[in-house]
Amino acid sequence: MAETVDLRSRAVLPIGTVMTLTALSARQIRYYEKQGLVHPQRTAGNHRMYALNDVDVLIDIKDQLASGLSFDDIKRLNKPRQPVSETSDAAVRQALRAELLNQSRMNQNPSGPSVTQGFGFRP
Repeated sequence: MAETVDLRSRAVLPIGTVMTLTALSARQIRYYEKQGLVHPQRTAGNHRMYALNDVDVLIDIKDQLASGLSFDDIKRLNKPRQPVSETSDAAVRQALRAELLNQSRMNQNPSGPSVTQGFGFRP
């Protein structure tokens, strides 16, 4: 099984072949590369060479766009996740307080009173 994974990650396909396999234009493929969604390797002559894994990613992007997802949603879905680190109770409370303050500012009525204390707010 490890050999199959290695074969799928070998960059052997030029952009013309990838265009045929994905039905995407060269401009679209280069745009997705610029956005960091695919990472083709470069030859000595600076030509892009794609792996089968890159083709799979491009087909997934095309399907996601066709299903109605926005490009920002697709970027968020395909972005590698950062490892979750342990967060202290105080840090979580600080983040929650900042978010509540931000939300209260966005929903604040200019003629009404401002929120200075209430649930979860400590001076």
